[in-house]
Amino acid sequence: MKDQEQAPAQRKQEQTFHGIGASRGIAIGPVYLFVKSTYEHAGEKLSPETAEHEVQKFLAALSRSEKELTKVEQVTTQKLGQAYSDLFQAQIMLLHDKVLTGSIVRRIHDELKPAQQAIEEEFENYLKHFNDSSEQLFQERAQDLVDIKNRIIRNLHQQKLQSKIPENMVVVSTCLSPADIILFSRTNVRGFVTETGGITSHISLICRSLNIPIIVGLSNFTQKTATGDTLIIDGGKGEAIVNPTMKTVLNFERKIVEESQMEAAASRLADTPAVTQCGVRLHFFSNIDFKEEIPSVRSAGAEGVGLFRSENLFIDNTKPPREEEQAAYYREMAELLNPHPLVIRLFDIGGDKLIYSSIREPNPNLGWRGIRILIDVPEILDDQLMAILKANTLGNVQILLPMVSSLDEIIFIRESLEKHLSALGNTGVECRRPEFGAMIEIPAAVEIIDEITGSVDFISIGTNDLTQYTLAVDRNNEIVQDLFDKFHPAIIRQLHKIIRSAAANDCRVSLCGDMGSDPLALPFLVGCGLREFSVVSADIPQLKRLVRFFSVSEAEKITETCLSYAKASDVKACLQEFHDLHIPENAFEGK
Repeated sequence: MKDQEQAPAQRKQEQTFHGIGASRGIAIGPVYLFVKSTYEHAGEKLSPETAEHEVQKFLAALSRSEKELTKVEQVTTQKLGQAYSDLFQAQIMLLHDKVLTGSIVRRIHDELKPAQQAIEEEFENYLKHFNDSSEQLFQERAQDLVDIKNRIIRNLHQQKLQSKIPENMVVVSTCLSPADIILFSRTNVRGFVTETGGITSHISLICRSLNIPIIVGLSNFTQKTATGDTLIIDGGKGEAIVNPTMKTVLNFERKIVEESQMEAAASRLADTPAVTQCGVRLHFFSNIDFKEEIPSVRSAGAEGVGLFRSENLFIDNTKPPREEEQAAYYREMAELLNPHPLVIRLFDIGGDKLIYSSIREPNPNLGWRGIRILIDVPEILDDQLMAILKANTLGNVQILLPMVSSLDEIIFIRESLEKHLSALGNTGVECRRPEFGAMIEIPAAVEIIDEITGSVDFISIGTNDLTQYTLAVDRNNEIVQDLFDKFHPAIIRQLHKIIRSAAANDCRVSLCGDMGSDPLALPFLVGCGLREFSVVSADIPQLKRLVRFFSVSEAEKITETCLSYAKASDVKACLQEFHDLHIPENAFEGK
């Protein structure tokens, strides 16, 4: 009997997975599975004679860690400027924290614990404060502390830092540190996928600044792929395709070309006004987190900053930034943007017991946060208001109040502002009264919208939280995420009511939530009467081009139709039909 011929190796099947898209872009390339080393400690007590040797090992690990972070800080400054290099400076400062390092040394000396065990236990005390917080931002920042701990332990074992990988790879890992992202970016990495992390984590922010796509929160993905596998990631949709077919690869290669053409065509319109088909002018502003984003605000053709999330100044501190630090930061931003506006949202903080309280709230999202903290802790509010007033020498700074639910809150902040204006005037300091606005993101605010729009200079609609609170759906909860729908009839009717109320009271209104970036939502919002949008800078050129393909009267008709529907699916189908009818397939080709 003839020997059977060996069957050719079966091609791996294409599989698609979904995580959280945290930095836009499409990447196609081979996988590099990045597995970090782990180190077990024996847990046995030291002898008194060896304790001092163990202390010296720990101190040497601190020294090596500082040298590594200094190198990373230098690379980061070259690539991204000071904002993100400050992150590594903060980590270096933690290495010099005498309370932390002193506690570790005492554990080694007094409790005769091995250095690794002492490090892990002491960092665990720090991490507990972060992990106990229900605020997503602080849970994500906990990873930064884990990175420092792991760096010290690796250097304790005298293991080298992996700072280089092969060129043009898509890195897949359980978790990545900011330093990993910075160092791997030097090898033309095409993209990243991690099992942990969130959209506001440092690695996500850095990838967006570097224009590298990243998907985070893709559970157990390291078990679904291996080094060398072909991987496609779509950082906008959060989609990862392992072992794609040739047809799928060609489709995504075509998408990359199309997106590049769209960006190029849209960018040509960046500096031109956004005008509808009938000649009505719309205004687009940028949402930003750091002053280093201002160059992208200009290049996108934004008319200023419609939302600066000032709470990001807290990221690497366990206490609020000082008044003078804030004033210098805001003043630099205002000068860079002048004559365009800078809208500073007052610290929208919450759930962060590490800073304010040892009491753990059962539901921080409905607890002590936003404007409630500012009112209850006036020294934080006072410092920020004074900093803003001192920064407003050119008159282009505006104040936005977060999480407003009552007129009493608006009155309290306004009275505080007037008090500081008077105090500065009495000292001879020249300052100008900033425009004063309120965020509309709580259903209670919608119910009293006529009173609010009659008492402020402008309002800004935060559709993300408004949707979350109206539908009682945590937008970060994977179990109910499908119920989070910005086109729910309750949401679009609220938006119509808010925008109409602002118009009736001669109050400026903008929208700063993710809905403002959705091409489907654009004609509906214009039909409601919205003329100001504050969105991610990268979305502005495309939106400015889209408005050219429909008139206000057409938008008003589609808005009226949408408001008559009782189901979100009908609203979306109606808007999709409008989009298909009005937006040509070649909308982003040519001039």
